[in-house]
Amino acid sequence: MANTFEPENAVEVRGLAKVYAASGRNAPVTALDAIDLAVPRGALFGLLGPNGAGKSTLINILAGLVIKTAGKAHVWGIDIDDDPRMARAAIGVVPQELNIDTFFTPKEMLESQAGFYAVPRSERRTMEILRILSLDDRADVNPRSLSGGMRRRLLVAKAMVHDPPVLVLDEPTAGVDIELRRQLWDQVRALNRRGTTVLLTTHYLEEAESLCDRIAIIDHGRVVACDETDALLRRIDNKTMHVTLARPPDDPPALLAGHAVEFEAPNRLTVRYRPSATHAGEILDELRGAGLDIVELTTEETDLEDIFLQLTGARPETPPETLPEIPPVSAAAED
Repeated sequence: MANTFEPENAVEVRGLAKVYAASGRNAPVTALDAIDLAVPRGALFGLLGPNGAGKSTLINILAGLVIKTAGKAHVWGIDIDDDPRMARAAIGVVPQELNIDTFFTPKEMLESQAGFYAVPRSERRTMEILRILSLDDRADVNPRSLSGGMRRRLLVAKAMVHDPPVLVLDEPTAGVDIELRRQLWDQVRALNRRGTTVLLTTHYLEEAESLCDRIAIIDHGRVVACDETDALLRRIDNKTMHVTLARPPDDPPALLAGHAVEFEAPNRLTVRYRPSATHAGEILDELRGAGLDIVELTTEETDLEDIFLQLTGARPETPPETLPEIPPVSAAAED
């Protein structure tokens, strides 16, 4: 898709609602409740929320797979109702499921996908895309021989064949081990630097925190927070300091009486304080004023999980440290 027009927002929805009709004894379900959301052009944008919050419904509406109940939605400035074909051409979606056709090589898959989008053969970038995603050396192999991480990257490649300005990654690292997850994010950062707007959904909050410059949190079909990542992290005004002393204090109860203090050991304490009201230096001055020597000092900042818990009450998933790779099949098995 030739990207000559550049709107301020790559994705914009206003009053977007989706209500699934009653079925049998089940009451109607409101998946999206008149939400407003804007994804700036060029952003690496995180969309977070518990299971069932409405993330997939929103993505499927943008991709033209689900019909909205009310509201407006624009992809790259194109109204999905007024010009659904162009709106779909402006977006590439990488689904959660590994829907790989094992009858085609990676190169054949991308060529076929480009044909679905009516990309002329002279304008196809099959090998370039495979090279961007470090799959060019696997262009002609049987896809069953690809590892799990390679299959994930192949899905990204398929979503890029029509050169969409907006790329949606729906839980792309689910089931991928830590090394391959890092490789995938390196590729996503590179795509974003090339100008692609990336909309990411994930349950792994440390990923969103390190990758995304802006984050929205959705819960029960409503946007409960949307801000730049740094601003979002500043919403919870608390910080934790762990202090190891050379010796236990003579009068522990009187130590730092104006703060929330817990003793993990006679000479190790945890201090919780509000940065807006107290500076770390003031706490250290009080400790030194009591004649205590500090051996070790660490602090904990507010992280995205704290925000997520505060707003939704749901605990996010923790990414596994290691997951087994999908083993390549033998030549005999491929026959």
